[in-house]
Amino acid sequence: MRRQLVPFLVLALSVLAIVPLRAQEKPTIVVQAFATAAGVSWPYDARQMTAQTIAELQHKDGNTFDVSSEAPTGRSRVYTLNGEVLEWNPGNRAKRMMIGYGSGRETAKIHYWLSDQTGKKVFEHEDIIRAEFWGNEYAGSVGQLAHPFADKIATRLKEAKL
Repeated sequence: MRRQLVPFLVLALSVLAIVPLRAQEKPTIVVQAFATAAGVSWPYDARQMTAQTIAELQHKDGNTFDVSSEAPTGRSRVYTLNGEVLEWNPGNRAKRMMIGYGSGRETAKIHYWLSDQTGKKVFEHEDIIRAEFWGNEYAGSVGQLAHPFADKIATRLKEAKL
């Protein structure tokens, strides 16, 4: 009787060890380039904004999500991040210098959402992003809004609790 029970217990324990690993699999977010609404001028390269968003999501939410620009195979929870830029205001350097206190900064209104594998929206949000108060270290290569754009999305997705 014991000889028959040992292989059964080994098999049962190995199955139980695998099941939690599958249940704890992190969701994957596939980041797509944002579109620009009709009639909106947007001076940024969508590929650079996508790369910045992926980097920021990996940095801020890497413990919660796997982030990629390509859809992985064999994953059970894959979400696609899409969005569009609804408005853009280049800001006014003179106003920023004369009035100060963050006025006159470059701004954009963005709408973004996560869709599951069936295309159903599971999270949707609209935000206004502003250039950082003192600028940022990436401004020369990707512009003033790249970091706040990615940072805002990362913060909101963490709140989404997928």
